[in-house]
Amino acid sequence: MPTPPAYDLEPVHLPRLAGKPFGLFVRLLESRVLGPPLVRKMLADLGIPRFRRLEVDEPPTFQPLWPAAGGETVTAAPAALPAAAGEGIAGFRLPAVADYLAAYGAGRATPEGVAERALAAIAESDRGDSPLRAFVSLAPEQTMADARAATARWREGRPLGPLDGVPLAVKDELDFAGQPTRVGTRFLGAAPASEDAAAVARWRAAGGVILGKTNMHEIGIGVTGFNRHHGTPRNPSAPGRYTGGSSSGSAAAVAAGLCPLALGADAGGSIRIPAGLCGVVGLKPTYGRVSSVGTAPLAWSLDHYGPIAGSVRDAALGYALLSGVDPRDPATRRQPRVTLDGLEEPRLDGLRLGVFSPWFDDADPAVAGVCRGLVDQLAARGARVVEVELPGLAAAALAHLLLVAGEMTAAMAAHDREHRRDFGLDVRTNLALGRAITASDYVKAQRVRTRVMATFRRALDTVDAVLTPTTGVTAPAIRPDVLPDGESDLTTLLALMRFAFPANLTGLPAITFPAGYAAGLPVGMQAIGSPWSEHVLLHLARVAEPLVPRRRPEICFDLLAG
Repeated sequence: MPTPPAYDLEPVHLPRLAGKPFGLFVRLLESRVLGPPLVRKMLADLGIPRFRRLEVDEPPTFQPLWPAAGGETVTAAPAALPAAAGEGIAGFRLPAVADYLAAYGAGRATPEGVAERALAAIAESDRGDSPLRAFVSLAPEQTMADARAATARWREGRPLGPLDGVPLAVKDELDFAGQPTRVGTRFLGAAPASEDAAAVARWRAAGGVILGKTNMHEIGIGVTGFNRHHGTPRNPSAPGRYTGGSSSGSAAAVAAGLCPLALGADAGGSIRIPAGLCGVVGLKPTYGRVSSVGTAPLAWSLDHYGPIAGSVRDAALGYALLSGVDPRDPATRRQPRVTLDGLEEPRLDGLRLGVFSPWFDDADPAVAGVCRGLVDQLAARGARVVEVELPGLAAAALAHLLLVAGEMTAAMAAHDREHRRDFGLDVRTNLALGRAITASDYVKAQRVRTRVMATFRRALDTVDAVLTPTTGVTAPAIRPDVLPDGESDLTTLLALMRFAFPANLTGLPAITFPAGYAAGLPVGMQAIGSPWSEHVLLHLARVAEPLVPRRRPEICFDLLAG
């Protein structure tokens, strides 16, 4: 087998469409006569014919499951984590979980009062010419009932757990009992969920007060966060720009201070991209670390669930509570013990950080420069920076594209006849491409996945984590012609996903944490780790936290103020 070139990702330049031309294009794309040649042209522009000619000897891997000792998870004392959550964050910071717990314990605030202020702040955030649109549905009666129960427990000195009374949010891809799960559409979720998703239930069992369901890019098949049905979320740091997606509302809610912790889902960067663009922390755990029970079936072999948080400590707490064996989800049954060992170590001595320079620097120069500066600071804290090679990224990107489009198209097939035109134009475009994917394409993508998993395994045998920028660009502008119908801008989409897709394809854990600012906009740093090494990634992000002073977002609420 010939050796692939070390770095082979090439820029893709496709025309951007919006407004009436976009609507006409989608109608042609779905027509019986002109649709097939248009789809073939788009697939050719993306490089799919070249992928189909690729020789792959490896067998397919249909789920990126990594071997691990089985057994029930034991969390690493998450209740002790929030003791000093505010320490270490430089510059501006919003209240963290520990601040809420301290205020409740001292009687300076109550969960009931905080919940009332949170609901009022959400309403305020949606007023004006640039509504935040972080939430798509609220559960005020349930929220206030849970908050009153938490208030009673605090008054009696018996808090339920390490999230008791803390306001939280859930992406509209996971079930929350009594609320619809619309997955960003206007027609799904006609009936409310009868019970919580496993991940939601774990946070509620720790006392968390769920405010409601957060906005998302429709069916998670885009990474800007645009949503024509429920309004497009605004980036709290710059309301004229996207949050990123698809966990757009969760990132916006955390960044704006509406909650310190929110649930996200990630099939192609959907936790990390919005967290990075909004200047907060997002963790995508190892595939199978967090149960998928009670989540919308969208991309079975790519979906991961994890926390978006304002601080690394809160991300660690949220992750520890979410993780563990769920007998109902076979993918979770062979995971090792969850640990948060080393989280508070102040240095990185002995940690090896891999950088594949051609890939790392394949970003907007300002973004790459900010991230390079942070790498130097991490090295000054004891880390050893090692150059690595990750060949075959172009095939990996196409394999991920085929898998995510193919699986999401299959997931929506039951609704295609009746609801095709109920989707947004960008989703209809992506589903048209998905319908052109063959069984051979899908299997070859799984064979490429096997190769890519081996490539990253070899690299991670020599380093503890691979560093990249989180995205290739900062938050894109929401242009005037985008609203209300959206746009097709695959060039920007691929730039946003340039560093995210391998962690979904391989199932490896990955984290984004603030790296700084470029032209006033947040820049995130990504670290991809070995299987089940979330504690290593969290330690790295924790050491980086005081190195990057944060700035107050333009849209911002402090629920503990006063």
